[in-house]
Amino acid sequence: MGKKSSRNGRLLLWAVVIGFILLAIDAPKSVWIVAALSMGIMYYKARPAAAKTPVKQQLKTTSHAFAARKEPSAVPKAFSSNTDEPISVVQTNGTLSSTFRVPPAPTGFGAAQWVEPGAETIIGGVIIPGGMVYVGTELLTPTGNNDPCLIDPSKSIANRGDYTERQFGYWPSYSEISASARRAYLEWLAGGRQDPSADIGFVFLFFYGLERRVIIDGSSNGITQDECTAVTQELRRLLAIYGDKSRSFHRYASELLNWATLVTYDRKLYEQLVPDFSKTYELPVYLKLALGQAAIDAAPVPVDIALAWARLDPKIVLRTPATRCAEQFEKLFRHKYTELFGGGLILPKNKTKLKFFYQAASSGFQGYRQPTLNFGETPDVSVLTGPVKKIQSLVDSVTKELETFSRFLGRNPDDKASLEGLLLLPATLWPAERQRAVAQLEVRIAGDVLTMSLGELQSLLGAQSTLTRDKVLGLARALESINIGMEPDVLNGAKVPKPEETVVLFSIPPGEPVSRRTAAYHAAALTLELASAVATADGEFSSTEEIHLREQVQSWTHLTPNHLSRLIAYLRLLTVAPASLTRLKKKLEPLDNVAKETLAAFMAAVAQSDGTVAPNEVKMLEKVYNALGIDSTKVFSHLHQVATDTPVLATSSNGRAAEFKLDHSRVAALQQDTEKVTALLSSIFTEELASEASEPPVEAEPAAVSTTPLGLDEQHGSLTRLLLSRPQWTRTELLDAAEDLDLLLDGALEHINEAAFDQFDMPLTEGTDPIEVNTELLEKIEA
Repeated sequence: MGKKSSRNGRLLLWAVVIGFILLAIDAPKSVWIVAALSMGIMYYKARPAAAKTPVKQQLKTTSHAFAARKEPSAVPKAFSSNTDEPISVVQTNGTLSSTFRVPPAPTGFGAAQWVEPGAETIIGGVIIPGGMVYVGTELLTPTGNNDPCLIDPSKSIANRGDYTERQFGYWPSYSEISASARRAYLEWLAGGRQDPSADIGFVFLFFYGLERRVIIDGSSNGITQDECTAVTQELRRLLAIYGDKSRSFHRYASELLNWATLVTYDRKLYEQLVPDFSKTYELPVYLKLALGQAAIDAAPVPVDIALAWARLDPKIVLRTPATRCAEQFEKLFRHKYTELFGGGLILPKNKTKLKFFYQAASSGFQGYRQPTLNFGETPDVSVLTGPVKKIQSLVDSVTKELETFSRFLGRNPDDKASLEGLLLLPATLWPAERQRAVAQLEVRIAGDVLTMSLGELQSLLGAQSTLTRDKVLGLARALESINIGMEPDVLNGAKVPKPEETVVLFSIPPGEPVSRRTAAYHAAALTLELASAVATADGEFSSTEEIHLREQVQSWTHLTPNHLSRLIAYLRLLTVAPASLTRLKKKLEPLDNVAKETLAAFMAAVAQSDGTVAPNEVKMLEKVYNALGIDSTKVFSHLHQVATDTPVLATSSNGRAAEFKLDHSRVAALQQDTEKVTALLSSIFTEELASEASEPPVEAEPAAVSTTPLGLDEQHGSLTRLLLSRPQWTRTELLDAAEDLDLLLDGALEHINEAAFDQFDMPLTEGTDPIEVNTELLEKIEA
């Protein structure tokens, strides 16, 4: 059928040509004209129908070809453009198959679509994982332009692009950056948005999309809680990678994180766990709201909120120990906060109302009203200086206790868990494994005393090597922090024992100040030393003698419970390593007789502090007097000096009366001469201090610097931070804030503007009502 139509067409063409020639030769001009018209009409009607193509179909085809924007592929040699040649079609099992396929419809064109978190999309052949981008050719802003974040597939993309190079200026837009920059951006997205070497401009371009999704889409159609959670996780991830690279990005991303966490919030945020925030130029709005709610409810601020406040408020100075020893800082802060404030700090309800004005990073927000969150009557307690001072004082107290450990970590960053390092901390801050070992010690002591070698104690607590003198002091200090005392009393100057030598552990009564440097205590310790020396001078220190001395110590009511516990432990140590009488006599030699009698009389008063003096006590005093080089018969004269009544007879071995009633006023008079007795004892009987081990050079802690903007004082600095939180204020709002800070508004603004002029040659505020804030200063002040 196709061949027959082709032949008819050719015969008709030849007939027309021959007829035209004949007419041109013989026919008149009028006939020639008529014939020519007739042949044209005949040719038009005889044209093959297949040559006609509807106009509608042509437009459709053209439109499709434009939309696809694909370069034409090379035509295979098997095909010819000659329409007279047939096209081969093969039918197999009823299905048509050909070598030509219609290309798939293009994706990403038309109105923009938000790619859900975790989804995957393909742009220009580049696979973009993770979603959270807008793709399309239209996402208009109020200015009539496409939003800068929109990834427009119709825009050209270069073959190469380097996202580590700066390729555009401030406020980039995907549609307006170069083709190589678009390629670089897509490659950064394809790599998971995690290369720390990426130029921050590409990070901002992606951030613009998150900003639009959370604030613009969130305010109109809302976003699901799951999606909001995904965005906040992404913001925290980006801040961890790029937050330190750009102050500007850190600030904008932190503000959006604030907004995202407040899309929905609880009526009592102060009872909730605090989300993870990074420190910026002002306290996160989430925390401001939690504190404001606590103030409204007159509820104590929980320790979790207080800890976050301490870490995130720029007005609170955190020195190196608080950051280097973050785990220990948190534990100690919690302990001291509870100790100081009980259930928590109570905040006043001030007049400044809390509002959140969001300052967008993207130029796509131009033309929109400034995004704002209002919290009703909730006060902004962050402007107050009083509560901040209380938290700062607590922070300083905690930091001071961590200073030595922080310096140790500075020198030995890998020895954080070593006993040598832990000994610089209170035992309550030790790891759980070491605390279990300490708990075993407490069980074994059980209100009495526990005797072991220093080496055994070190091994029990996990020491890897013999501890130096300083570390043994640290061990005693750490044990004392959990009410376990140690003899010898190395913290009071006693000689540090060797690993094989004995130490005695005992329980310290809780809640009592630890003080050994009193005349009464030193006299009692001297009595035990002399008694132990006398007892061993003629042989063995028997258990009977130990029991007697223990009972005597327990009868010394003029001593504190702490002193009594330590003396009993010291007595146990003296039974194992008694004092040398020869050494004591040698140390006593420099004293004159008056000084020796003063000490002897003091010990006589101590001996009868319980109201009576038993015969065995008299016998012991006689031996002590002999050791001091004093006539032993003076024991009775000294005892009679403090007796008021006729003694109750108690016959000693030599028949002399030996029991007296106590004159408490006389004993008190003797004990009041503490300065003289303390001077004598501290110069004679205290163990010589070994030379202090010199500490290796340590890094100097950086001096605390002012954290207030423009170098202002706390009150004006607090008002400045409040001003910078939004671009415009009513005078009424600032009058409330100034009153909260005990400032006069006009004078305060003038003072702040003068400081801004001194540093940046421009004022911070302009106008009187409303008061406009120059937010351009924000980044300069941050820097």
